[in-house]
Amino acid sequence: MVGIRFHGRGGQGAVVASKILAHAYFKQGLYVQAFPSFGMERKGAAVSAFVRLDSAPIVERGDIKNPDVVIVLDFSLLRKVDVAHGAKPDALILLNCKENENQNPIKGSFRVAGVDAVKIALHHGLGSKTAPIINTVILGAYARVSGDLALSNLLEAIETGVPVSPKQNMAAAEAAYQAVFRISGDVNAD
Repeated sequence: MVGIRFHGRGGQGAVVASKILAHAYFKQGLYVQAFPSFGMERKGAAVSAFVRLDSAPIVERGDIKNPDVVIVLDFSLLRKVDVAHGAKPDALILLNCKENENQNPIKGSFRVAGVDAVKIALHHGLGSKTAPIINTVILGAYARVSGDLALSNLLEAIETGVPVSPKQNMAAAEAAYQAVFRISGDVNAD
């Protein structure tokens, strides 16, 4: 079983991203779960969302304590949340960050990649300068570095799972697929 944990802020779309990702893997024939975890439910507060996937039915419930993958939608969370907490050794960590911010702030033996999801979202007209919509963008980068998610399945899941501007979201995901970069470890980003 593979566990994926999203870290974001309320309003960034981490929950929607988890549902889209689960749908994309379901299209590949896997069993999936997608669910959120909220604390103080307010815009801007730290939130988590989770995806489980397996080739067999999933009976486990509850938060994913030891993820294989961590996806961080807001780089500033690294100052407040230990996003790598409990992550398995050699876990994949994907950060929304500028390429010049990639002085690997993550300690441990992880595979770390980044993508400037804000820049790509703004280029494709997703959200505003003060509130860019980056959830589908970071999923495009994830498809590249995961090595097991077909971009075509992700794009179909975005098309059916995004209520506004699906074509722009799909184009932004494709752009992120090409723009992801390696920060540390063995990452399929070059």
